[in-house]
Amino acid sequence: MPIVNRVAALSDEMAAWRHDFHENPELLYEVHRTAGIVADKLREFGCDEVVTGIGKTGVVGVIRGRKSASGKTIGLRADMDALPIMETSGVPYASKVPGKMHACGHDGHTAMLLGAAKYLTETRNFDGTAIMIFQPAEEGGGGGKAMVEDGLMTRWNIQEVYGMHNMPGLPEGHFATTPGAMLASSDNIQITVHGKGGHAGAGPHKSVDSVLIGSQIVNALQSIVARNVDPLKSAVISITQFHSGTAFNIIPEVAELGGTVRTLDPEVRDLVERRIGEVADSVARAYGGSAETKYTRMYPVTMNHAREAGLAADVARDIVGADRVNDKFIPMMGAEDFSFMLEARPGAMVLVGMGDGNECHHPAYVFNDNILGHGASFWVRMIETRMPA
Repeated sequence: MPIVNRVAALSDEMAAWRHDFHENPELLYEVHRTAGIVADKLREFGCDEVVTGIGKTGVVGVIRGRKSASGKTIGLRADMDALPIMETSGVPYASKVPGKMHACGHDGHTAMLLGAAKYLTETRNFDGTAIMIFQPAEEGGGGGKAMVEDGLMTRWNIQEVYGMHNMPGLPEGHFATTPGAMLASSDNIQITVHGKGGHAGAGPHKSVDSVLIGSQIVNALQSIVARNVDPLKSAVISITQFHSGTAFNIIPEVAELGGTVRTLDPEVRDLVERRIGEVADSVARAYGGSAETKYTRMYPVTMNHAREAGLAADVARDIVGADRVNDKFIPMMGAEDFSFMLEARPGAMVLVGMGDGNECHHPAYVFNDNILGHGASFWVRMIETRMPA
């Protein structure tokens, strides 16, 4: 079963929506323009219910099928926010907002789900209720968690939930998913090193060098992955910030380190959190100083439910053929706050191939409009297949 003909006919309209969102990017929860347009279009399409302000600025559209005997309710989620990046793509619809850019394709995700919503309101060829979820603040703001905490799942009695993300490098129009871990957890670490300031040239022996201690901590943290984590499991510890000092000839009293941690297993996550604090503390004490570690859990592992991942793969096969669907995708160390929705309800994250091009979060990233029909068709068939009329 190929791309839905009616959805294919919406391709130009979906592209126009996407280009408008792309020209006017908004960050985190400040997606007021985008959310307003989404809500207006859902009302225009004829959604039975349109609710704004879920999870601060999220939008929910409710579409009831011709029948309701199944009692099923399925949620489909797209994210709306952009990134704080200066765009260099050169496309004619490039961002009009300096320092902000849709560099991860959320404009495309929103356009695809809007296309599916338009089709589903026209046809209603299903038995149950489809919930269109437009989420803010995926890029570090935890908008998925905010929507769940605001009653997303319970208010509409959502029983299953599915998310989709574009994937540069995966051939155009191909799909990928997997049961179990799909994407990594994402946590932040801040380490504050305390030493004793002094003259860098005349009296280094009288000081306790926070920069030296911090440098040793950076090196020592890598031993956690190398020697504490099972080699058949995955973890990444990256120190990406090191701030200290005010002058070239002063040994600073304090050094501040920051970074990210990624894991694919909850037990490994616990292990890494514990060991980072232990390593930082022991290294600092060995050099005569001290270290305080703040470990902040951001996004959990995006853990697909096996049954739902299999169902999603079957739907994708119906659209593009079995040879274009990878149902054993090797997990990535990127992170997604759709993970909070998967903690609340059974479901799966699916990737749709973009073809060759720049990676996400790159200033020259360009979304491939050719896949809009693939994504919208997937959403449509997911509803019609899981809730046949």
